Amino acid sequence: MYRTEPVVLTGRVINQAVSFIVFSVLDLVDFLLCFVYKLADFFIEDEWKPCYCCSGKEAITSSGKILVSERGKSKIVCLCSSKLQLEEISDTLYSRPSLVSEVSNFTVSELKRLKEDRAFNAQSCEKIKNGTVRSTFKVNSTIVEMLQGKFGRQQFHPIPRWSDCCCKICTSWTSSSKETLFVRAEGPRDKAREDVLFIHGFISTSAFWTETLFPNFSRAAKSTYRLFAIDLLGFGRSPKPTDSLYTLREHLDMIERSVLEPYKVKSLHIVAHSLGCILALALAVKHPGYVKSLTLIAPPYYPVPKGEQGTQYVMRRVAPRRVWPPIAFGASIACWYEHISRTICLLICKNHRLWEFLTKLVTRNRIRTFLLEGFFLHTHNAAWHTLHNVFCGTASKLDAYVDAVREHLKCDVTVFHGQDDELIPVECSYNLQAKIPRARVKVIEKKDHITIVVGRQKFFARELEKIWRKSG
Repeated sequence: MYRTEPVVLTGRVINQAVSFIVFSVLDLVDFLLCFVYKLADFFIEDEWKPCYCCSGKEAITSSGKILVSERGKSKIVCLCSSKLQLEEISDTLYSRPSLVSEVSNFTVSELKRLKEDRAFNAQSCEKIKNGTVRSTFKVNSTIVEMLQGKFGRQQFHPIPRWSDCCCKICTSWTSSSKETLFVRAEGPRDKAREDVLFIHGFISTSAFWTETLFPNFSRAAKSTYRLFAIDLLGFGRSPKPTDSLYTLREHLDMIERSVLEPYKVKSLHIVAHSLGCILALALAVKHPGYVKSLTLIAPPYYPVPKGEQGTQYVMRRVAPRRVWPPIAFGASIACWYEHISRTICLLICKNHRLWEFLTKLVTRNRIRTFLLEGFFLHTHNAAWHTLHNVFCGTASKLDAYVDAVREHLKCDVTVFHGQDDELIPVECSYNLQAKIPRARVKVIEKKDHITIVVGRQKFFARELEKIWRKSG
């Protein structure tokens, strides 16, 4: 026992030391890639694409939306006819401090501030602690007309960028005039007693459910419930607009437009995994009369300590900038480095057909390919903004959602978690149970973030059917 503690301490010190070296190098690499991609975008697309390294405000306003800062909270202003719609975004998009970026951001921000003061007198710029610049607008009819004129001249490009895949699977949504999510529906069309919505997690697709659970539901369940599995906005076969910021509002609006409204859903069970749990809670709070049960698998619920900034706290919990365990290293790459993660998407997602072929050739189809499909079929823009705006950006909202489920919803809440989950720790589920005492938490031994479903799909399908029957 006494020998174990020094070994653990030594391992932590080594992990921290190696992590410091590795991520310091990655800071520099990402900084250099910033200029590489700016030049590539300019020569290939004739357009200088802004990024979040120098100015988060510039990256947001270039999409046709305006960043508004009020009392330290960032929101997006969207113009719809003569109306203004506000959408909150995560400050982690443009505030991820590093030794390299802090110096460069301060210099670039100062130069841009001087230039913008001369170009637009109505815009007031204020420096914040990390060196980025936020814009504050007094919204009135004159400003609205001015912004409408500005945005009306902009050309949006819904088609993939040069670094995204252009195959038929990835661009199938561009051939349809009606932009809705890809929905896989099974079950009776007219005589279904209730509906079930499956929401996948980050960098995944509806195949996570349709290839595991759907074939294993009983005949009684298939004849009783309508089953809906969706590809979230930006993932799988769903639309991947380049001008979207993939905020919580956009994801919810697309779910409503693709499932709730066209199928006239009135009685709903929700099954969600990982990041999908955030969308499930938000959807349940928005439509409390519809939801009969909530089944959350590995929910990323991190109560924010007093005095901590919620978005930054969650980002550091999910992406701790450590080389070990490997899943934490991967999450850190995806969350902290805009250009390195874009490079990974360029190599993997753009060439997903090649990787799928090689995987089948090497393994001779001995492994399921639906997990690889979920990992390949997305764009960097979708993954990057969804991770920050949904995963990190909802840190201050989750407590309100959880309180609303506890106080105002009567639906059953069941939580499943793998004991060996290294990405989302088991304590997240117990934190959720502490806020919702009626929630039942089931920890599955020797299962991780993926094998909590994959590999035990038959048993898990029966568990879900029991939950639906009981809540019904």
